[in-house]
Amino acid sequence: MKAAGLPEIQKGSEVTFHYQLTVDSKLVDSSPAGSPLTYVQGSGQMIPGLEEQMKGLKKGSKKKFSVPPEKGYGPVNPQAFQNVPLKSFRKAKGLKVGTIVSGKFSGSPIQARVIAIEDKNVTLDLNHPLAGKTLQFDVEVLKVAPPQWPGRHTVK
Repeated sequence: MKAAGLPEIQKGSEVTFHYQLTVDSKLVDSSPAGSPLTYVQGSGQMIPGLEEQMKGLKKGSKKKFSVPPEKGYGPVNPQAFQNVPLKSFRKAKGLKVGTIVSGKFSGSPIQARVIAIEDKNVTLDLNHPLAGKTLQFDVEVLKVAPPQWPGRHTVK
């Protein structure tokens, strides 16, 4: 559904919308009722495939679409699998395959999924949890504010 006379989403538009994200028919994320998501189109805040699909929509628009991995969180990167000594985990005895662990890498916080536990090593997957997945979005646009242009300058 598109409404006539309303601004369309374009680069620089401030967009407020509700969404549901599913992967393999399972709900992965959604905007809570009363708490829509707001972003600036073209700012890089959203994955490229979402921004591409949102372009041209207006307030009141509803749309369902798929985003392939290449335009979402990327393909699975085999170089993002890391072996870490088991002794570097404080609670190594409670560690299980599938557990999400937190830590720091080069001073930055990271999260990783345990994919294997061997004698003295743990294999971690540092890929984004949605890497390699086709994303299914169901969106409803609530508000589109036109791009804000810099103020006028007066020459004296």
